[in-house]
Amino acid sequence: MLRAEIRPGMENDFEQAWLSVGRRVTDHPANLGQWLCRSETEAHVYYIFSDWTDEPSFREFERSDQHVEHRMTLHPYRSGGAMSTMTVRHALTGTEAATR
Repeated sequence: MLRAEIRPGMENDFEQAWLSVGRRVTDHPANLGQWLCRSETEAHVYYIFSDWTDEPSFREFERSDQHVEHRMTLHPYRSGGAMSTMTVRHALTGTEAATR
């Protein structure tokens, strides 16, 4: 998960840049998907969730020239942030999800 603090007034441009970069990231064979979420309680804060087949594949991508290019594309919009990695230990799917 990446917490991204975006420069005020640049949110829409950031979202468009993220969509462009995000589509290229999800083309990576080890990427299972990613989500861009905007905070409801913190102005100018986004959370990016990215799901990968395994941590070694993610780390390989993270060190790639392609990823460095992606970070450079998004860097002008960011004023700060932090990254956390985690492993899902348990997942529960709601009843409504099964009907969709």
